[in-house]
Amino acid sequence: MFRGRPRFSFVLFAAFTLLAIYFSAEARASIFGTVRGIVHDTQHRPIEGATIELRAKLSDWRHSAVSDSEGGFQIDAVPAGAYILLISHDGFRSAEVGIVVAANTAPLRHFPLELATVNQKIEVRADAVNIDPTSSTSSATVTRAEILEAPGATRTNSLEFITDYTPGAYMVHDQLHIRGGHQVSWLVDGIPVPNTNIAANVGAQFDPKDIDVVEIQRGGQSAEYGDRTYGAFNVIPKSGFERDREAELVATYGSRHSTDSQLSFGDHSERFAWYASVSGTRSDIGLMPPEPREFHDNNDGLGVFTSLIFNATPKDQVRFAGSARGDYFQIPNTFAQQQIGMRDVERERDVFGNLSWLHTLNSGVLFTVAPFFHWNRAAYDGYLPSSGATLDGTPITTDHNDSHYEGATANLAVTRGRHNARVGFYGFAQQDDSFFRVVNTDGSVSPSPQQSEPHGSLFSAFAEDQLRLTDWLTFNGGLRYTHFSGGIVEDKTDPRLGMALHLPKLNWVFRASFSRFFQAPPLTTISGPLLDSTGSGFLPLHGETDEQREFGLAIPVRGWTLDFSSFQTHALNFFDHDALGSSNIFLPLTIERARIHGWETTVRSPRIKNRFDVFLTYSNQMIEGAGVITGGLISDPGQLCGSGGFCYLDHDQRNTLSTGFHVALPWHAFLSGRLGYGSGFLNGDGPQHLSDHTEFSLSLGKSFGENFNVNFTAENLGDSRYQIDNSNTFGGTHWNYPREISGGIRYRFHF
Repeated sequence: MFRGRPRFSFVLFAAFTLLAIYFSAEARASIFGTVRGIVHDTQHRPIEGATIELRAKLSDWRHSAVSDSEGGFQIDAVPAGAYILLISHDGFRSAEVGIVVAANTAPLRHFPLELATVNQKIEVRADAVNIDPTSSTSSATVTRAEILEAPGATRTNSLEFITDYTPGAYMVHDQLHIRGGHQVSWLVDGIPVPNTNIAANVGAQFDPKDIDVVEIQRGGQSAEYGDRTYGAFNVIPKSGFERDREAELVATYGSRHSTDSQLSFGDHSERFAWYASVSGTRSDIGLMPPEPREFHDNNDGLGVFTSLIFNATPKDQVRFAGSARGDYFQIPNTFAQQQIGMRDVERERDVFGNLSWLHTLNSGVLFTVAPFFHWNRAAYDGYLPSSGATLDGTPITTDHNDSHYEGATANLAVTRGRHNARVGFYGFAQQDDSFFRVVNTDGSVSPSPQQSEPHGSLFSAFAEDQLRLTDWLTFNGGLRYTHFSGGIVEDKTDPRLGMALHLPKLNWVFRASFSRFFQAPPLTTISGPLLDSTGSGFLPLHGETDEQREFGLAIPVRGWTLDFSSFQTHALNFFDHDALGSSNIFLPLTIERARIHGWETTVRSPRIKNRFDVFLTYSNQMIEGAGVITGGLISDPGQLCGSGGFCYLDHDQRNTLSTGFHVALPWHAFLSGRLGYGSGFLNGDGPQHLSDHTEFSLSLGKSFGENFNVNFTAENLGDSRYQIDNSNTFGGTHWNYPREISGGIRYRFHF
């Protein structure tokens, strides 16, 4: 990988010839939903023989159906996203309805048609249907158009497309947190990419420029979505259906010699679609610095991605998604560390793939099977300064960890009448290869390095049903059994219960859910002289068990969507992490108890006058822990909270707000803005918190024809500087990023 030198900003595309496809696979949840409904006249009499055509808004994907004698129709295996539904019948006005399809959902919608005047048919455009009246899950859908418009959201190492649109989501010590926890699931094409070492990596899982749609679930997840309590991000990548033998070049350059560029290709026929990209990025500032001024903070990365879809028969579809990434991070220094020559680095590699086969047995019955593979490597290397001394005798540390995951998943989904049921299993084997080394610089004898190769496995089986008891009341219920084997063996059976109450005239949807989760622990272990030298202990890690209760209300108003949620999460063996001695090696630990209480709101507007839209997310939450350290690294066997009881955890922030807008300007230009506010994270051991902070970012772009546009982005426009936290991940204290200004081009051409 590159070593952060500015000249590489101009030659990243030289690596594009290295395009390589890494095959492997993994799976569990689906990206598919079912579109079904009843076509009737204004007197609610069914209309037989109506023609229904479903078209994707952002690609050439389409499917058709005809209503039966009861006016009913059903279209299975519809990828999640935004669609236009066109309904027509002789003698009636045609209807055009915008709908949003979510994975694993099958709401039954009613579509009334009005009588047409003689020899005249009038198209009626209805507001988009954005709220699923049968779901008890708190969720949101973000499209590639929104990612393109949000300031900085397309950067490879950016998670703005998550934090902008998800209440209670923020970045602390270079890690994504949501609803107070670290444990989240990343899925690609509905297939999870397993990673039990969440806190070990800071590099991106994949490039946001490859995303077509992402579904964000943060509460009330179904039994199929597994065991990550705090959030699930289901990424549907670009498929090639949105292109016709087209390539796209994206190139950016900005302050601190930053560049973020990509070259992608795509094409499709009636049965086959493909998409492939290669991307490169570098900057003089990669990780959050420990002081307002950054030292030794370069990063660079290179990645490839591909997506393939083949409709082998009308009833069989095969999908493959694969990615390979490499990232290099210099660990930021304080001024004093820079002066003595500290030069620690982190190198990361990530390869994943999933291969899934979807078979339609008959109408409403889908079978999916998929194998998987994921390889992840995080290598932290500490370097002894040329002077042979470090600040306060800090040891020089090395921490390398390779994790391999192989497994398979299969599920059967049946959508019939009032039922939308699924049953399936998911399992993987994990092999780690870990190396720890500490070189003492205080004159004491350095302990022997530790090499370990822990193994583990996980198997889960689930069954669930979405039962539409009446047209206004839906019950969601399921069970998930999980068997984990590693340093310990655990078996858990967790219920997932929910309900959705739809008020027909208002179209309000009340939801409630009760869920239990088991989150498998990392396989990390440490012992012997290396551990003794730190004066710490290490206990086997237990899985985190969580219980979550949630109530919510979704309100549609003239195309606006207002969503409110109140939740409580109670955890045993809450997953966190701590430093090994005074080093920069970070090992997981579990806290005896944790509780997270909060409420949150989301507001999304329609496109007003076809030009202007706004969004807002707000969260008020409290994150506390209690008891003792029950597993992992134990440097202090006493109570977590000095006075006993509960105390705030380091990533507690009471108020978090994100709001933004997008406006289409004359002459094919646009302007987007985002304001982010936080009330401040815990200051040291608390209970005081750091000062509140606000950032504003702006993006301006203009198109020249259909194939060429330019854009300018200013992140943290006011250059406000503040301390985010002073926890001990990657060295301790972290400050926010300074103002970053960049310009870019996007050029599409045929090949």
